[in-house]
Amino acid sequence: MESVENSPHELAVLDELAVGASVAAFDEFFGSEQRRLHQALFAVTGSRSEAEDIGQEAFLRVWERWDRVSGLEDPAGYLHRTAINIFRDRSRRLALAMKRVVHMAPRTNEYDAVEARSVAASVLGQLPPRQRAAIVLTEGLGYSAEEAGELLGIKGSTVRALHFQARSALNQSKETFDG
Repeated sequence: MESVENSPHELAVLDELAVGASVAAFDEFFGSEQRRLHQALFAVTGSRSEAEDIGQEAFLRVWERWDRVSGLEDPAGYLHRTAINIFRDRSRRLALAMKRVVHMAPRTNEYDAVEARSVAASVLGQLPPRQRAAIVLTEGLGYSAEEAGELLGIKGSTVRALHFQARSALNQSKETFDG
């Protein structure tokens, strides 16, 4: 049997076609997931600009690995986990910076006052980041505790505990708002 070799030009054309198909697939993925991710990140961060920054960075990281991510069973789960990891990294860096500047002062979230335009955003903003992430992922996005745990890098039982704590805080806040 004779082997058929492609010319460099034919290989270049095939590469361009593959890249074009990959770009089209990513564009479709981006279009279908952008709004959902932004809504989840806004609920977690309490800030539109922070949610947009984290979302852009998460999509960039997914694009950089699209050849592998596109073959995953749940690329959207990978995107959300990447975004939550970025959020966690930023929160840790912010906490460290604040501790250095204020010498171990308690952590405050200055974004809450800026973005508290609705009661829901205000109440969610009062929750600690882990509780906020747990309740947004489970109730807002419909992930199970185990799935949310995978996204957050914690056990499902921890997500359930954080969810319970967040619900208790939300119920207390509702009582405060209702009078």
